[in-house]
Amino acid sequence: MIEEDHGGRVALAVARELVVFFKRPGGQNQFSELLRFQFDAGDQLADVAAWIQTHLSGDLSVEALAGRACLSVRHFARAFKREFGTTPAAFVEGARLAEASRRLLSRRVNIENVARSVGYASEDVFYRAFERRLGVTPRNYRSRFSLTPQVPR
Repeated sequence: MIEEDHGGRVALAVARELVVFFKRPGGQNQFSELLRFQFDAGDQLADVAAWIQTHLSGDLSVEALAGRACLSVRHFARAFKREFGTTPAAFVEGARLAEASRRLLSRRVNIENVARSVGYASEDVFYRAFERRLGVTPRNYRSRFSLTPQVPR
């Protein structure tokens, strides 16, 4: 509603302001990286960034994203890197791992299902990407940051 009345920039500024943690666990970001990227980007690429977040389990190849932006692959990759300071692939990986981190906080979903739900075809690839990016395995992340008690198996 804010976007309809006041535009995308105001809506993103409000959304960024409203990202508040009741109790922020150590080692976690205070604000949403996705919102920061959307706020900094032009409308066309901001729309793609928002779309990525809601389609994490889908085809997020550079070709698919370029098609979504109605740009050639080369032009899209250059414009994306210029706007966001990162490649489309790194942005997608970051979005997938940020959402996976959030989902790991619930112990009701097993790690393999979390991996698949954010677009990883293999739990092994997910583990490697998670550990490379966050410096801890998904299992250790869950035990360190989860606010819910572990469900007995």
